[in-house]
Amino acid sequence: MSFLAILRRYPVARVAAAGILLFGFAGAATSPYQPVVAIRELGMSNAAYSVVIFAAAVANVLASILIGLLADRRASYRRPILVATGIGALGFATIYLLPSALVFALVAVGPLAIYGASNALIFAKVRSHATEFTRADGEAVGALLRMMISVAWILVPGAVGLLLAGSASMLPAYLISAVLALAGLAILATLPADTVRPPGTPRAGIGDLLAFADPGLVLRVAGVALASSVLHVNSAVLPLIVTGRAGGTVADVGVIVGYVALVEVVFIFAWAAICRRLSMQVALVLCMALYLAYFLALASARAMPQVHAASLIGGIAAAAIITLPIPYLLGLIAGRPGLSASLIAVNHFVGAGIGAGIFALGTALGGYPAAAVLAGLAGVLGGLLLLALDGWRRQPMVME
Repeated sequence: MSFLAILRRYPVARVAAAGILLFGFAGAATSPYQPVVAIRELGMSNAAYSVVIFAAAVANVLASILIGLLADRRASYRRPILVATGIGALGFATIYLLPSALVFALVAVGPLAIYGASNALIFAKVRSHATEFTRADGEAVGALLRMMISVAWILVPGAVGLLLAGSASMLPAYLISAVLALAGLAILATLPADTVRPPGTPRAGIGDLLAFADPGLVLRVAGVALASSVLHVNSAVLPLIVTGRAGGTVADVGVIVGYVALVEVVFIFAWAAICRRLSMQVALVLCMALYLAYFLALASARAMPQVHAASLIGGIAAAAIITLPIPYLLGLIAGRPGLSASLIAVNHFVGAGIGAGIFALGTALGGYPAAAVLAGLAGVLGGLLLLALDGWRRQPMVME
């Protein structure tokens, strides 16, 4: 069945895909310009900005877990999605209408952290309808949802940059994000009603949070976070290597980010097809080896043609890193779509922390190239850890 046929057949998939796309649009419109607005326009210090971003990441994890638990307890995902999206739209608008360092900090740690939870909730909503899909259709829907995340980053950052190129301020980007979030809210309001909880299914409660202390789950999240950390390190070292020893410019970085996102969109489906024959764990080890090869090429690049060639390899591998762990994480806490989906935020937070540590250690040992190679090795280690825990055989995944 084609993707268009799947979207016509399953309303929940159609609305969720549009909702995630607009969620990505809203984030992509402001994320690249966030430091410029906070530090240069609103006068926030570098140290204060770092504290705010860390606090916002912690708040996003806590919000994702608590909202996911509440959604599971009530077997209701539609309403929390709408509330979180509406709060996000209000947050973006507040920064634009009341620009100050204090407002930025409060909104980042509050409304925007809650808005970040809506992405995971949309995945949880679709997973709660998993019995409506055939296995093949479920895999296609999952791949489509994950593709939407990359699609958002292909054109939006550059389009917003061009639109505001002649402006004295980048604050209007937050107005654009507010409008996009409101558009997402309007679309998500058409989500189908939540499915009825099967008779005899135990209600979620505080005790379900103990699942986060399970050693097996902790190790699996750590393995995924090690793999995901390479993306965080790459976002730091790529611009520095491009504008440094490779002799490129900031514009070159934008071009690379754009076409790598396009490569990711194409290869998300290729990796989904590979995982019909191989387990996620084997596929992840393969893609981490590929990403290590990318980092080695990037670390040795002395000119822009070498960076461009390496980035194509990196985009192919990044497609797998973005797409493969999501269905794996969604299946780690049985019967709890909301809590399982919150692991997406947990993975992002832990992966970012690991990436920051690797960047600090690598740059201390041998500069940006050393940080890149060290990150690649850490990613391979994460893939091997999951392979050791789960084996090489393909296992069924929920809403792949």
